[in-house]
Amino acid sequence: MRGRGGALAHRVVDREVAGVTSVGIRIEKGPPTAAPPRRASWHLRANAIVVGWLALTVVVALAGEALPAPRWLLIHVFLLGAVSTAILIWSEHFTVALLRARTPEPRWSLTRLAVLNAGTVAVLAGVAVGPWPVAAVGAGAVVGVVLWHAAVLVMLVRRALPGRFGHVIGWYVAAAGALAAGGTLGGLLAAHVGHGAAHERLHAAHAEVNLLGWVGLTVLGTLFTLWPTVLRTRMPEGTRKASRAGLRLAAPGLAVAVAGLLADLRWVAAAGLAAYAAGALAAAAPLAEAVRARRPHTGAAWTLGAAIVWFEVALAVDLVVVATRPPGEVAAALEPLIPLVLVGFVAQVLLGSLLHLLPAVLGGGPARFKENAALLERGWAVRLAALNAGVVLLALRVPAPLLLLGWALVAASVAAFVILAVAALVRSRALAVPRDGAAEPGDGGPGRTAGRPALAGVAAGCVLTAAAVVVAATGGSGPATTVTATGSRTVEVTLSGMSIRPAVIEAPAGTVLTLRVTNADAQRHDLRLATGERTPMLAAGQSATLTLAPLGETVEGWCTVAGHRAAGMTMRIVPAGALARSTDGPMDAAAPGTGHTGHSAEDGDARAASPDPAAAAPVRLDLAAPFSPGWKPYDATLEPAPGGAEHAVEIRVDDSVVREVAPGVRQRVWTFDGTVPGPVLRGKIGDVFTVTFVNGGTMSHGIDFHAGANAPDGVMRTIAPGERLTYRFRAEHAGAWLYHCSTMPMTQHIAGGMYGAVVIDPPDLARADREFLLVQGELHLGEPGGDAQVAKIREGRPDGWMFNGTAAGYDHAPLKARAGERVRIWAVAAGPSSGTALHVVGAPFDTVYKEGAYLLRAGDPGGAQVLDLAPAQGGFAELVFPEPGTYPVVDHTMRQAEGGAHGLFEVSAP
Repeated sequence: MRGRGGALAHRVVDREVAGVTSVGIRIEKGPPTAAPPRRASWHLRANAIVVGWLALTVVVALAGEALPAPRWLLIHVFLLGAVSTAILIWSEHFTVALLRARTPEPRWSLTRLAVLNAGTVAVLAGVAVGPWPVAAVGAGAVVGVVLWHAAVLVMLVRRALPGRFGHVIGWYVAAAGALAAGGTLGGLLAAHVGHGAAHERLHAAHAEVNLLGWVGLTVLGTLFTLWPTVLRTRMPEGTRKASRAGLRLAAPGLAVAVAGLLADLRWVAAAGLAAYAAGALAAAAPLAEAVRARRPHTGAAWTLGAAIVWFEVALAVDLVVVATRPPGEVAAALEPLIPLVLVGFVAQVLLGSLLHLLPAVLGGGPARFKENAALLERGWAVRLAALNAGVVLLALRVPAPLLLLGWALVAASVAAFVILAVAALVRSRALAVPRDGAAEPGDGGPGRTAGRPALAGVAAGCVLTAAAVVVAATGGSGPATTVTATGSRTVEVTLSGMSIRPAVIEAPAGTVLTLRVTNADAQRHDLRLATGERTPMLAAGQSATLTLAPLGETVEGWCTVAGHRAAGMTMRIVPAGALARSTDGPMDAAAPGTGHTGHSAEDGDARAASPDPAAAAPVRLDLAAPFSPGWKPYDATLEPAPGGAEHAVEIRVDDSVVREVAPGVRQRVWTFDGTVPGPVLRGKIGDVFTVTFVNGGTMSHGIDFHAGANAPDGVMRTIAPGERLTYRFRAEHAGAWLYHCSTMPMTQHIAGGMYGAVVIDPPDLARADREFLLVQGELHLGEPGGDAQVAKIREGRPDGWMFNGTAAGYDHAPLKARAGERVRIWAVAAGPSSGTALHVVGAPFDTVYKEGAYLLRAGDPGGAQVLDLAPAQGGFAELVFPEPGTYPVVDHTMRQAEGGAHGLFEVSAP
């Protein structure tokens, strides 16, 4: 602000000024100071980024139904984008002002902002549309830049002279540490680390540390100076002591709470949260003392006060939830707190701060300051009551009409503030510039002009924030095409295992569908349809019902939990006859879980003549769906080596077999003896195998036994259909060996299913109580040798991974064992391009044999986590299951495990 007699300089002082406040404003007449404009200028420019994020919030809200995870995006665009950027800007600015320190080099500050925003964009894109490594890298960038920011704040404190406000900076540094932890947890969530209850514990810890840490600690630290200023009273004498005591409780308490949630220790988490709450109460003590000195008497003070109250209420509810629920259920139970925290706390802190700061920013002298303050606070009591009544309705999960009323009250309150703010801005500009266009004397010239971008940014931010709230309250899909109802039908829909079953619902046009949606998973899920219908977020075992308008066109549906749509949790509702079919063939095998039976062995020829099914649409496996009646798994039990040193075997090619390669998905495969993998050959060192290889298929094939030593141009040659050859080899070396079709291109023949295993026992191999063989291979859906399948093979894009020819087969038909038995698992990685990292959850390996040598023997002090095999390698691992239970066996390359390389051991009592 400037007066007619000269410039007015503002400085924070450490003593009471004019009986108002110890953190007050000293007004001095004199020539304008040099230097500050540069610092103000970069902050004004940086705030344009915040305005940009608010604009993007509006865009996300408007496009919500068309976006993956729209609610997740709306929350994170606002909190991670707008709020985090603002905190990074202003925590540095306040640190410099409170410490009277030299401003850090602007280029590095802007670099930090750039990295933060690039990381934020990567997180949003990676979670919404994938791939997840993009989100994980983005989360890493956010964590790195926030730690850098914290280091800068610490450096500023160390270089500054001792002062009354240094204690505030500790809250900002602790808040930065909280976001670093929250960003790390967010990266793990984006990478789909943990499933079921473990995923929910990660989710709860992520939410707690970000909201209570990054936002909560920052706001608490700022209130030490902001609150007395708003009340126009002096800062209480015990503020510094209360601040330090509060931080010493809150920061470690939050760390303990997060650790307790992650470790599934309810009472540890509750104790940590109680310590955080105690720290927040300690920090609130000087705020309460300031109220005793002077009661709130402005809209800004009452709004900030309401925000503080909602924060304490949310904290109390949070503590009750954490103390009474298992950590895996905390995230779901806290769902009602989201509007309370975002609107009641965060939004009201923003509105209260703007009510106090805008009159000073608008300037124009004391008279105009009072006029603008009066204008902005017009009707503040009604607006405050409306907004907080809306928060109550939103938090209580009332019926839809009252929920809409809650959003309307919030939107009306924010919109009223925006209208008044715009009116104050217009009036201030009109008064600042006379009709002749010259600057009013004493108005400050260039300094005044430099403030106008700030006004524009504040006004735009207010308008965009209000628009986001209004759109979120009233948004939805456009009206559906009008269709006359022709009948009704009820369909049971199950949410489980990153799948929606059925994945496709087909009904006659005009049918009124009622979907009874049940979450059969340990994680929370919901179902949103592109036509606007949606269930609430459903915990395990919960159900909801959706009734649709008469079916007129294809309707897409998906789960809105972050990352679940990208992981394939989608469905389609289509009018009868709209499913893509070939002109003379059966339905595409690339649409599993539709309720159709798929192909039988008899229609393999018709399928071979039909267009390539994988070319129709992207494929998604529903690994939790049931297998077709009559399906039987490949017998993984491995019998001991037979007696004798000579073994005669006949292996016959059959490349027209139709098999169920994943739940509900049948397709043609190329096989040895009609199975994938082919028959197992087992013997001992020195045994001779005579294999009669018969090509009973429709094209040329060959065979290659890695266990033998032969010139490949003889026994490995390709033979035509109807031909045969004799392949004779001596097993000179122990190990688990791959055999496969030797005809080029081998990638296609191996991917088609033409592989198997030869097991040659090491000398003096001890007896095991049970032996199993797992041959891992890739699953490429589509016609073997077809263009679409070949493209996926070449690009390394399998549709899934299999143990013994079926994705997730041993999930549905678990392998059997007893506690205390020694179990030997032989493994071969068939590829053609993927290896394996075989792991049994809950039972370490005590023996590992790989590629002809022991890496670990029973009795050694060490243990092993995985048997890692590159393509074509083999070996075995041994373990003893410690107690009865269900033990998953997985490829610990988690993408491959989640794509089907997963099974179960059911271990019974001895």
